[in-house]
Amino acid sequence: MLLKGGTVIDTFPEVVVRRDTDVLIEDGRIAAVGAGLTADAEVIDARERIVLPGFVDTHRHLWQTALRGITVDADLGAYFERVLGAYGSRFRPEDVAAGNLVGALECLDAGVTTVQDYSHVQRSPAQADAALDALERSGIRAVFGYGPSPLGGAAVDAGEMRRIMARRSERLELAVAAIGPAYAPFETVRADWELADSLDVPVVVHVSSTPQTPDPITRLRDAGLARPNTLYVHGNNLPDSELKVIAETGAAVSVTPTVEARMQMGPQLSGRLREAGIPFSLGIDVVTTAGGDMFRAMHEVLSLGYQAFTAAEVLQLATHGGARALGLLDVGSLAVGNKADVVLLRSTDVNLAGGLHDPVATVVTAAHPGNVDTVLVGGTPVKRDGQLVSTSLPEALQALAASTTYLAA
Repeated sequence: MLLKGGTVIDTFPEVVVRRDTDVLIEDGRIAAVGAGLTADAEVIDARERIVLPGFVDTHRHLWQTALRGITVDADLGAYFERVLGAYGSRFRPEDVAAGNLVGALECLDAGVTTVQDYSHVQRSPAQADAALDALERSGIRAVFGYGPSPLGGAAVDAGEMRRIMARRSERLELAVAAIGPAYAPFETVRADWELADSLDVPVVVHVSSTPQTPDPITRLRDAGLARPNTLYVHGNNLPDSELKVIAETGAAVSVTPTVEARMQMGPQLSGRLREAGIPFSLGIDVVTTAGGDMFRAMHEVLSLGYQAFTAAEVLQLATHGGARALGLLDVGSLAVGNKADVVLLRSTDVNLAGGLHDPVATVVTAAHPGNVDTVLVGGTPVKRDGQLVSTSLPEALQALAASTTYLAA
């Protein structure tokens, strides 16, 4: 496939704009980026398109798609009680499947080509298979975090985690979705980290400083469990001493700005993370509280004010920064050899018109999912001419509507 004549934005090693530029894709990877490329390939006219890497969402609970909007006006405690308790305990495998499929399609529709799906609804093998089947059907690239509800305080089911390791593929990686040192007994924490080590997979974990555990990262370090391939989520109230330990151990953090603000988790951590030298990224978290696209998350970081982050830095967080946080070395930029996860935006849409003076700032401040014209995952189109093509959307929406009706009854 050859994308011809676009305004190409790349994000690594720095954010650059290349005008009237072609992108050649071969065998699902970026083969060349430059002007005047020729090849025996399908040609996509990108002359009125902004071409950029797909967004990488490093924290989302896809299973909650059928519960959209139900905790917009609720704090974290009410979210736990309502979503994880009252609703989460009633989820059947078909509800997990419906939420994951439509949630993944929502990601793709908005240009999110990679998502870290933190699936803390797991109670049976059937639920795990339902979630994984839906991810595979959608066409998205995913890091599936398998774990139990934090309300139970249990360790990740080691046998089940080992069983689903066979589901790993070119587009699907796995992670241990641990409850973690802030919310679980430490013997549970140790079991989860040792399981992840034995399988050589990352840990994804919510973290905060609590009265019971004011120093969760230090406890991990002192127990010999802190390590690089860990993604901490939120952490708004962590003291600087805890951030220092994260930096020293080489881990990363996922910031979910809208949900953290609405649920009053504390001031956004982005500035402090940068000062501490910690790699960090952006996530949506839950559509029960926030919109499901990365444009919103970028707006929230940009709203920290002038000189906090440039538009280029924010775009990098949403792309290459997310890939780095997830340990994915060949997505998040348009570098030659990378997997061809690519998004094309219509630069002629009314809200983007006049924006080619600074395409990066235009994307970060003004773009929205409606501008997403084409999305490729590994060179395969999952959205073309503004329409999803990866699966039967009406069937997926019908299944989600049935799930919503059941859950609301």
